Amino acid sequence: MTPAAIIFDLDGTLLDTSEDLADSANRALQRLGAPTHTVADYMTFIGAGAVELVRCALPEDRRDPTTIKRCLELFREEYGKAWNVKTHPYPGILDMLDGVVDRGIPMAVLSNKPEIFTVPAVKAYFDKYPFLRVAGAVDGVPRKPDPSVALDMAEGFGHPPNRCWFVGDSGIDMETGKRAGMRSIGVLWGFRKQAELLERGATTLVGHPRELVLLLDS
Repeated sequence: MTPAAIIFDLDGTLLDTSEDLADSANRALQRLGAPTHTVADYMTFIGAGAVELVRCALPEDRRDPTTIKRCLELFREEYGKAWNVKTHPYPGILDMLDGVVDRGIPMAVLSNKPEIFTVPAVKAYFDKYPFLRVAGAVDGVPRKPDPSVALDMAEGFGHPPNRCWFVGDSGIDMETGKRAGMRSIGVLWGFRKQAELLERGATTLVGHPRELVLLLDS
């Protein structure tokens, strides 16, 4: 069934942000005298927000609240200076968004990335697309997989949740869609593996953005 609206995750779904996130986090770790990680390592850390990213990046014996807070401050400082150096839309994403727009389907973005980075990223890479709402992590607002913001977006679309799709690359995204009563579409070009997506509630998997466009007409 063609969706009435679509909510997209950002990192790992629309944008490949892995290298800029990894480089920024590694610079923060170096400033703390902590060991660094590979981009592949960071792809398993990304998805639950910046606090969880730095917690996972820190050595287990340095995950006390004070060190996590300081590492988070350094990470945000470093990422704020270099969030768009290597970041880029995945191949086929712009054509996919064109396909959604051509069909008159409203869209939104919901990310666990801090909103101070989410909004500029969407503006920088997708400014021509009419996202009705772009939301990132904000203090005091539940983050994915809590479905609250997704449900609020559905209300803003003017459609029931079961007519909406939630598209993302992580188990957190799949669980968000499931808990919101939406169809959870898992993308396989992002940061997480197929097994995680299926375990957390994916109803459909797509291996390339063009496949999502084909789903719109199925």
